[in-house]
Amino acid sequence: MLVELNKSAYAARVKRIYEAWNNASKNDDYASISDADALLLVAGDPAAEDEAMRKGTCFQQWLLGYEFPSTLILFQKDKIAVLCSASKAKILAQVQNVQGVPSMTIYAQAKAKEAANDAITNFLALYGSAHRVGTLMKETHSGKLVSEWQKLVSELNPKPEPMEMGPAVSSLMAVKDTDELKLVQTAATLTSTLLKHHVAPKLESILDRESKVTHETLSVQIEARLGSGEGDNAKGPDMKVWGKGKDLTNIDWQSAEFCYPPIIISKSSKSGYDLRYTIDSTEDNIAHKGVLLVSFGLRYKSYSTNIGRTFIVDPNPQQEAQYNLLLSLQSELLSFMKDGVAARDVYLHAVDFVRVRKPELEKHFVKTVGFGMGMEFRDATYVLSPKNARQLKTNMIFNLGLGFSDLTDTNGQKYALHIVDTVRVDANKSVLLTDGVKQSKETLFFLDAGSEVEVTKKPATKSRANGSPAKAKTIGGKVLRNPRRAVQDEVHQTAAARLMEHQRELHERLQEEGLAKWSEGGSSTSGKEGKGWKKYQSYKGEGGLPDEVERLRIFVDRKAQSVILPIHGFAVPFHINTIKNASKSDEGDFTYLRINFQTPGQLAGKKEDTPFEDPDATFIRSVSYRSPDGHRFDNLVKQITELKKEANKREQQKKEMADVIEQGALVELKGRRPYKLQEVFVRPALDGKRLPGEVEIHSNGVRYQSVGSQRLDILFSNVKHLFFQPCDHELLVIVHLHLRAPIMIGKKKTFDVQFFREATDVQFDETGNRKRKHRYGDEDEIEMEQQERKRRAMLNKEVKAFAEKIAEAASNSLGETLELDIPFRELSFEGVPFRTNVRLQPTTECLVHLSDTPFLVVTLAEIEIASLERVQYGLKQFDLVFIFKDFTKAPLHINSISSAQMDDVKNWLDSVDIPMAERPVNLNWGPLMKHVNENPYEFFREGGWSFLGGAPGAEEEQSESSDEESEFEVESADAFSEESSADDSEFDDGDDSDASGSDFGDGSESDDGEDWDELERKAARDDLKRNDPRRKNDSDDDDRPKKKAAPKGKANGKPKKR
Repeated sequence: MLVELNKSAYAARVKRIYEAWNNASKNDDYASISDADALLLVAGDPAAEDEAMRKGTCFQQWLLGYEFPSTLILFQKDKIAVLCSASKAKILAQVQNVQGVPSMTIYAQAKAKEAANDAITNFLALYGSAHRVGTLMKETHSGKLVSEWQKLVSELNPKPEPMEMGPAVSSLMAVKDTDELKLVQTAATLTSTLLKHHVAPKLESILDRESKVTHETLSVQIEARLGSGEGDNAKGPDMKVWGKGKDLTNIDWQSAEFCYPPIIISKSSKSGYDLRYTIDSTEDNIAHKGVLLVSFGLRYKSYSTNIGRTFIVDPNPQQEAQYNLLLSLQSELLSFMKDGVAARDVYLHAVDFVRVRKPELEKHFVKTVGFGMGMEFRDATYVLSPKNARQLKTNMIFNLGLGFSDLTDTNGQKYALHIVDTVRVDANKSVLLTDGVKQSKETLFFLDAGSEVEVTKKPATKSRANGSPAKAKTIGGKVLRNPRRAVQDEVHQTAAARLMEHQRELHERLQEEGLAKWSEGGSSTSGKEGKGWKKYQSYKGEGGLPDEVERLRIFVDRKAQSVILPIHGFAVPFHINTIKNASKSDEGDFTYLRINFQTPGQLAGKKEDTPFEDPDATFIRSVSYRSPDGHRFDNLVKQITELKKEANKREQQKKEMADVIEQGALVELKGRRPYKLQEVFVRPALDGKRLPGEVEIHSNGVRYQSVGSQRLDILFSNVKHLFFQPCDHELLVIVHLHLRAPIMIGKKKTFDVQFFREATDVQFDETGNRKRKHRYGDEDEIEMEQQERKRRAMLNKEVKAFAEKIAEAASNSLGETLELDIPFRELSFEGVPFRTNVRLQPTTECLVHLSDTPFLVVTLAEIEIASLERVQYGLKQFDLVFIFKDFTKAPLHINSISSAQMDDVKNWLDSVDIPMAERPVNLNWGPLMKHVNENPYEFFREGGWSFLGGAPGAEEEQSESSDEESEFEVESADAFSEESSADDSEFDDGDDSDASGSDFGDGSESDDGEDWDELERKAARDDLKRNDPRRKNDSDDDDRPKKKAAPKGKANGKPKKR
């Protein structure tokens, strides 16, 4: 049977109905049905998708677990009667005779092709026998059965008196049982997860980047997290979002849906700040300043939850106080709402709370502070209003919605505030079911220092764009000589301490996430899990063997990729993949041919052992043949070697092309001409002559078409990142698309496609013209520079506008925002990711090099940790290694970065929440990652990445503390060191000059690497010695420097860890 009804739940809820009905006169909640002789529940055709769920439908689902359209249920004092179709009757037969509750009589109507029966007549007779019948009088239904029923009832005489039973039905469903509470909690978890891990980050990103996104577009993108599209284009739920929630592993995603389209409101909304849930998000772009309201609700297996939040960009103190008042009011009401409290008392208590603290806000307070929830999104019977006397009971679910409307800011603009959550009533208080992104630090966004408010005061020290503080001015505008760390600028110390603390948190979080990620079955995961035993077949049978085998000679069959060897009078074929290599040697008059086979236990260079079906079987390691015909064996070795090379090349190409996808068809835009960008070139270049073409934006992708007939289509679904790089300080203006999966362009696969225009103009006159007669000096050059700047600005504007149109079209096509990323040149640094030194530029989501091939695009979210290597005092360069979260992916090395940019690189890495570590030497990452991949869980259990040294600066901190502790000892040792170190320069040109030169040449001094404090102390001692007249006449032997003591610290000047 396809549909199985829950008999125990049905029995419990039927009992509740009859207990409430029989005791209705004693309970005001059920007073509306106290005089009813029967209760009639009518269900017609299903409601439209955009229509709210009817109370009758909710009641039916609550009772039976499913919706039964075109069904009438009549509750009598001693039995239950049901009028429905024959197919529904088979399902309802499961609960026809449940023990402990009145039996059910089913009146099944005849099927369409059968003769009519008297089911509806008999059901009408039962209905007519009652004097007063409770029904949902406010609901209207449609459908064939309902129309026939209404016609028969109108002809009935006498007719039963109808009574409104809506309030009683609401009371029956208001108190939730254990199973219902579990479903409500799941719906609340879904709602909170969506807010924390998608809605809030997405909205913050839009505000931070000032992206042009409409309210409606963001609403559609939020809805798409549950899946979108139909048929072949259908997309499932976004597990990147839902995977971050708790207890969401066994969700039936078909049963999850939105209660209403998410509502996004900002000050640019045409509808204004409307706190109702029946409005739609407008098509206006989201305003990037002011108040933004977000509300949405999710329903799981028909049980609803709701949430609403307020975000304020650049709030004034008045708005901050109003928002904090709402937070305090919610906490107060959670304590006040408990079993036995009247609904109106909740509202009046809220009004009193506002009146005492902010009397001027009382008139702006909402007219109700919530409503009951369950299967019905908004139960009007349990509205928290000043006129509702119904009492709250334990395990009731409410939408607690607090807010102020029709407020006015300092600029005279209207705004509203609200905080909405789903709560469960308990015996002594109420409990939040939805939560998250509510505190002021999470919802109030302040603009950078440098706003108008700051300008009127003393100008604050501005920070660089990469987050590192600007250097403070010193006394008199000059740099003081030998400043000690203890008296360095306070801003530097604060920034360094903040970076170290943040890095320590990132490392701890990385370790926790690693243990959680690999704890369940993660230890069995390895980077070679996709590698398995392959079976090769040379021939399907003896009939497939070539004719040459009859001669019983060694034969290389290129067509079958096999080598046929004569063994004991039989022709035995071996596929080329079973052969390792072939070799020839001459001994006397004979030539020996040796063919080696692939066997277990061999190491083929850097490759792993070749997998075998049964490694314990008996294998032939090699076969040797002897012949006086050396010339023939030469040819055989050559043929086998070439065949093996071809097979390896083919296997390598197959492996390289494994991730190449075949894109779907581009849907061309119809009804209007597509947006075009003309006179652009593409990289990688298409086959043929290099000629400019044009890029067109279509419904689901972009198309590049050259002057010839060549086309290149890229679908939006395959675009991972979209970049625009202006031609400022560059020769090209670029629109760059980084793909999720590679595509083939010509005979090469590529992850990156770039459209560009050249910004240089070679057409100018160097010979002079009429203007030369009247102009002298640099007027022409200045004018040309101005024209060049204007032309570059226009070029940037045109190409950027086109890139924004691509982003907009992609967002509309995919249902999720494709952000246009622009590199931050002020954060750039130079390094060697491949073979040449290039400029690497961070963007919001990536680190890129787009100016020349090969391109580099590193997604920051995919980086596990960054390792800074060769970080030593005295070295002018260091290396940066990115280890990816996908451990099977080789780490990315960026070498030879200038040490002068180390602080900028550190600040940038820290600002994008990438854990980093420092090392004085390079690591061999190949074997290291192999070890990690063998058992990731064990790797993290043993400390994970802590072996890299943890957060940068920790060792320096230890070094500083150790230096401060031993400072007195160093000073007291001056008397012993003065004799050995005074006037060293007087003997530099003596006999030891060669040794001294070799010391500096081999870098031993820089390797020992004393820290700054020690160098400063030495410089101070040298100054004292040179100024001491008693040291002038010391003997040469006393002044000659003594042998240097072994250093106590590491090679980079940092103390060893203990």
